[in-house]
Amino acid sequence: MTRIFMTLAWFALVMMGATLILGLSIDLHTEQHSPDMLRWATVHRLSGVSTALVVVLVHSIVVTYFIGTSRWVKEVSEAYSLGNEYIIRANTLKRRTFPWAVMGMLTVVAVGALGAAADPSTGRANTINWVTPHLIGALTGLSFIAYTFFVEWNNIHANHVVIADVLTEVQRIRAERGLEV
Repeated sequence: MTRIFMTLAWFALVMMGATLILGLSIDLHTEQHSPDMLRWATVHRLSGVSTALVVVLVHSIVVTYFIGTSRWVKEVSEAYSLGNEYIIRANTLKRRTFPWAVMGMLTVVAVGALGAAADPSTGRANTINWVTPHLIGALTGLSFIAYTFFVEWNNIHANHVVIADVLTEVQRIRAERGLEV
């Protein structure tokens, strides 16, 4: 899972960077919006939505992974009477990861909301006043989401250690009982 997660996380961060570059290439600081500029704004908007979906997807995969693996650790621990040590370790990692995943999802939603406020195609007055807050939010959001991915990756790696420990213990018990390992 660590390799899959890193690939997905890098893909999401590259999409965020590309969307940021698209946004920086749009000149929204003029009152007259050319059709070409509005077309690029549409591309930026659509790439922002797709990037937000990818970021939420990556965080959702992490949440699903921890739900599944902590349940597996619980069932195997109960089946082989391993005690609560592994269950506690897996659940601690799961509980430590969930807030970061949720904060990452909420961050990309906040960046999107700031982008919607800055969108000149809404026809609202003063959308130009939201361009700078959207830019600051996008830069901060990119950094924060990168950090959430780093925390999640570390917790996934620690969870792999828990799974490896459970498997080692199960192999030992099965060998002692004369069962196929």
